[in-house]
This record gives sequence, C-alpha cells and structure tokens, in this order.
Amino acid sequence: MQISSIDLFIVLVYLVGIVALGIYATRKQKLTTENYFLAGRGLSWPTIGAALFASNISTIHLIGLAADGYRLGLVAGNWEWMATLTLILLSIVFAPFYIKTRISTLPEFLERRFDARSRTVLAFMAIISALFIHIGISIYAGAIVFQQFFGVNVYVSILVVSLMTTIYTVFGGLKAVVITENIQTVILLFGSTILTVIAVSALQEIGINNWSDLEAVLKPDQLKMLHGRNSDIGGNEGYTWYAFFLGYPVLGIWYWCTDQTIVQRVLGAKTLLHAQRGALFAGLLKILPLFILIFPGVIAFALFEQEISHPNETLPVLIKNLLPIGVKGIFAAALLAALMSTIAAALNSCSSLVAVDIIKRINPHISDRKQIKYGRYTAVLVMLVSILWSTQGGRFGSIFQAINDIASAIAPPISAVFLLGVFYRRGTKEAAFYTLIIGFIMGVTLFLLDFEAVSGSKYITDGLGIPFLMRGWWLFCISAVLFVVISQLTPAPDPEQIADTTWKNPAAVLKGSIKKATDIRVLAGLLLFLVVVLYMILG
Repeated sequence: MQISSIDLFIVLVYLVGIVALGIYATRKQKLTTENYFLAGRGLSWPTIGAALFASNISTIHLIGLAADGYRLGLVAGNWEWMATLTLILLSIVFAPFYIKTRISTLPEFLERRFDARSRTVLAFMAIISALFIHIGISIYAGAIVFQQFFGVNVYVSILVVSLMTTIYTVFGGLKAVVITENIQTVILLFGSTILTVIAVSALQEIGINNWSDLEAVLKPDQLKMLHGRNSDIGGNEGYTWYAFFLGYPVLGIWYWCTDQTIVQRVLGAKTLLHAQRGALFAGLLKILPLFILIFPGVIAFALFEQEISHPNETLPVLIKNLLPIGVKGIFAAALLAALMSTIAAALNSCSSLVAVDIIKRINPHISDRKQIKYGRYTAVLVMLVSILWSTQGGRFGSIFQAINDIASAIAPPISAVFLLGVFYRRGTKEAAFYTLIIGFIMGVTLFLLDFEAVSGSKYITDGLGIPFLMRGWWLFCISAVLFVVISQLTPAPDPEQIADTTWKNPAAVLKGSIKKATDIRVLAGLLLFLVVVLYMILG
C-alpha cells in the first residue's frame, strides 16, 4: 500500500501526540500506588466505559473482525453482542463486591473470598494471559498493519510501537492509560464509521442498492447472526448458535468480569454507581462493532473477492481501495490507537499484579515509590517477553480466533471459581485453589494438543470434533463440578469471611424496590432488551 506524505504526517502527529498527552496528563500526579495503579479511584462512568471499550478493541479486532466478516459474515458479531451480556453481569453481579471491598486487583478479591493461595495462582494466570493474549498477539497484528501501510519490516514495527506505548504507560500509570484510551475510542469509532459509510456507497456504484441485492452476491447465511451445525460457513469451525451461547459466557465472564487488564478500570471508579454505569456504557458501545467492523468485511466480499487472497488482507484492501488521502492517515491512527490502548492496558495490569499481589506480600512494609518502581520494571520485562511471543502470531489461521483459542485454555477454571465463589456460599478455599490449578493444567494441555505448531495436528477440534468454544464450555463444566465436589469434602468457610464477598442467593442480585428509571437494574434491563431485539432482527 502506498501512503501519502499527508497520511504519514497524520500518523506521526498522532503517535507523538498520544505519548505526550499520556505523560503530560499525569505530570502533577502524586506518586502513590493508588494514583499509579487505580487513577486515584476517581474515574467517572463515561471514562470507564470508553476505556473498557478501547482496551478491548485492539488491532486484532479491527483486522480480525473484518477478516471474519469476509470469511463468515455477521456470525462473527456474536463475539461483540455476547460481550454486552457479560458486561451486564459485571455491572450487577461482580462490581458491587469489587467496590465494597476496595480491592486493588482481582487476585486480592480471591484472597478475601478464599485464601492467599488462590490469589497467587490467579495472579500468575493473569500475567500469563496478559502476556500471551492481550499483548503478544496484538503486537503481531500491529506489525501486519505497519507492513501493509508503510512497508516497514515486521520486527522494526513491533519495536517502534512497543517502545512508544511502554513510555507513557510506565511513566503515567492507569490515569495516563485511561486518558489516552478515551481519545483512542473517539478515533476508533470515527475512523471505522467513515470506512463503513464509504463502503456502503461503493456497493451502490456496482448496482447493489438494498439488502436483497447484497444477499444475492454473498455466501449463504453470510448476513445471518445465528448458524446451525450444518451451516455452509462457520459450522465446521464451531461458530454455531449453541457454541456461542454456551461457550462465550465462559470466556466472557473471565475476560470482562475477572481479568485485571479489563476490570482495573472499574476498580478505579469514584463510586459503585460510576463502576456499574461504566460497565453498561461499555456494553452499549460493544453493539457497534458489528456494524462498523464486521459489516465492512462482508461488503469487501462483494466488492473485492478477486483481490483478497487471504482474509487478513480484508481491512488493508478496503483502506487501499476506498479511503482518500488524509482519511487513510486517520484510519492508520485508529489502527495504532487500537493497538496501543490494548498493550497499555495489559502492561498496567501486569505492573499492578506484580507490585500488589507479589512484591507487597513479600515485603508488606515496602514504600509506594518502590512498589511503583517494581511495577515499571515489570512492564518493561513483560513487553520484552511479549515481543518474542508475538513472532508466533502467524502460526494461527485467524489472529482473532487465536486470542479466543488461547482464552479457552485459561478462562474456564477462573470463570467457575468466580461465578460459584459469589453465588455458592458453601464454596471453600481448597476448592478454589485446586480448581484453578487442575483446570489450568487441563486447559493448557488441551490447547497444546490442538496447536499444530506443537502437536502437529488439531487433535481436539479435528480428531474429537470439539471446537475451541465448546472445549471452553466442557472445561468450565468439569471445573464447576470439581469445585462443588471439593467444597462438599472440605470444611465450610467462616460466615464472616463470606459476608462481604457472596450473594445470599441468586435472586438477591435483583432484590429491592426500584424507585427511579435510572436504577442500574432498569438500565441493565433496557440494554438486555436492545440486544434481544437486535438478535430477533438479524438472527
């Protein structure tokens, strides 16, 4: 792709500006652990919602969702709309405990609910997931973009983006990350919307003027959200309606409700109401990617099928053929925004996990300044290891599927322990610890058996006919059974310990009178209703 000097100038201004903004915004910030890791617990709900959205929508999403729109169609939108449902759970089920206990990290919550052993195991698993999922694969996706736009060597582009993101993350902490994420959310939405509008206009130029015309030139079911097992597209990859409704919540509860990289923004909320509304606002924003990220990929199939040799080329081809000079620079900045926001979020969470869950526990009397120093060292080290792992991104058929494939190995035991932890008051510390350990070992083992670069074949997907989403579901079921059985065989927890970390029963989530239309349960219900209606229209 040839990029003009104007577009290049826009990209350079963005890169320099976002780094400068991140550092400038925190120049007078007092250097305390609460300020550095939790933005002084002063985040408002619009800031939280936009930051949650930006830290999630990485370059992987921009490239991967467009590619899946081209390959499979709107069925890929289930990733986004199901996320809205789990963000509702974050708002009304988990956030009340997180804010009430004033935790700094999610592993700390497990210590409050269970014991220190579970805290240590979860901290380790969270660092692993940040390194391999949030940062490593994201860097690889960003390198593809740089190569397409500027012809820059993959390894050089990896180093440039990694260095610039690390600078403001290390110096500014969570406040710098969140401020830049809010700017990046605007750029992401603006750039993607422009591309979608131009793509729709291009359809009219070739005689496609309505939904029926478009459907006629696409693959069967490419404009449907819900597919059966025998569907011509997606069915053989496990993208069935039941796989999403069973398997996605396992991944979604882990990612949106228990993963430090994401939930750290909620932990920095001013109040519980801001935390809950922020999660719902993010859920509302997650409805948009179907229309501005996936649908353009569907349009690309109608416009440029002969030009696209690999699905991952979908977005670059759209940009190359449709966007004018100047707008290309804006979209390149949007791609960089997606990449940098995700990396920054993961780096900051790793810093928090090491400083709070490891260093502080080893030395309880350590000063804030030293904790922050170790957090900064962690960010640099994690980035270096992630750069090495990022070179393996090309081994996956789809980079978007890659992150979810890895997540299916890590998420099940964590989702089981957190979900049963807040609803099953009989759950014990032994059950939590052994479920996390055994579930993690099983998940990694099954992932490696299905990772062709290691095992030489997809033994689970092809051999047993269990795609990664259903693999996550069955691992969750095994983990849940394991948790309940061990709980029944071990002494019950102290009632005082579970008083502030569990619901008395599932109905307690919605208990209490509703006095105004802005009640969080009303807002959650309206958001749920909107998603159901959209499924009815596009299902």
